[in-house]
Amino acid sequence: MESAAIINTMSARVLLAMSGGVDSSVAAWLLLQQGYEVVGVFMRNGAVEATACAVGSTPRRQGCCSAADAHDARRVADRLGITFYALDFERDFRRIIDYFVAEYRAGRTPNPCVMCNHWVKFGTLWRYAQTIGADYIATGHYARIEHHPDSKQDPWWLLRGCDQAKDQSYVLYGLPRDHLHRILFPVGRYTKAEIRRFARELGLRVAEKPDSQEICFVPDNDHAAFIRRHSPEVDTSGPIIDVERGVVGSHDGYERFTVGQRKGLGVALGQRRYVLRIEPATRSVIIGPRELLLQRRMLVRDVHWLVADPPEELRCAVKIRYSHQAAEAVVRLDGQTVVVEFAQPQAAVTPGQAAVFYEGDRVLGGGIIAGTGDP
Repeated sequence: MESAAIINTMSARVLLAMSGGVDSSVAAWLLLQQGYEVVGVFMRNGAVEATACAVGSTPRRQGCCSAADAHDARRVADRLGITFYALDFERDFRRIIDYFVAEYRAGRTPNPCVMCNHWVKFGTLWRYAQTIGADYIATGHYARIEHHPDSKQDPWWLLRGCDQAKDQSYVLYGLPRDHLHRILFPVGRYTKAEIRRFARELGLRVAEKPDSQEICFVPDNDHAAFIRRHSPEVDTSGPIIDVERGVVGSHDGYERFTVGQRKGLGVALGQRRYVLRIEPATRSVIIGPRELLLQRRMLVRDVHWLVADPPEELRCAVKIRYSHQAAEAVVRLDGQTVVVEFAQPQAAVTPGQAAVFYEGDRVLGGGIIAGTGDP
């Protein structure tokens, strides 16, 4: 088993997505140490940036696409002596924003990072890499790609990052299988603590920069307000319905809710209640006891495989959100849909989130949760 970064030809050109954070900054240095010619690219989200950097009159913490982060990325590039470009990706980010808003309006909870990786970082940015003659594309994700020459059909595997607490393989299941041998994840073999130590030793000012915890185009973390600003004409208010008591209150917009949510429901019933589902047709938020959150079965759509010929039935571990501990399950192919049967019931199976299939550390594929298939 060898990593792509080790076995590939030295001194080849790599296009590196630089966010201005510590991970991609150290990734640039690691690539230089391995002998690559590095070209850094910062992806601006264009006209959205002014909104992202501040909301109203109160400055907010900037997201990964802010002007300050672009400045940080450029400073690192200058310090390391690599070519650097800041490119306008407004059209691509607009597609992600439209998807984000539409999914919430449909009563689902999307993960825009999954689509950003699929559409932008390993889509548009990959195509740009070809125009500058880059042999590889790299990011600061905590994941690994390894070469397994004995696996004839699938010699390149996507694996979890070595730092399990920072592993980002969940949001990378959509990588193009045929391009895995051209993708590099330099920090994937290190822990976060080691990456920060490298940055300190290099004298990089981003060494102690906090990780971005928010969606880059929603830096204030108020996604409901963001959605309302982008579609103010849509009324999503409606009733809050308890499965045991009927209508118990009302809400001003179901985009404020997600399956499994307990806090901020706006009702006090003397018992803990959780969001069980959202019904956009009636604009209803259905709540109930935790035991009703537990599901053994779910349906997954838009499945993307990183294996050449997935079997009709597969026993593996399935992760249903970024922070979820992957659970043992049987995955069955049913036409364009995958049916997942968990060995143990799982809480908060949330439509719109990604479901990712693992065999040990290896990512086999994934898709978007469509529901449980139950009434």
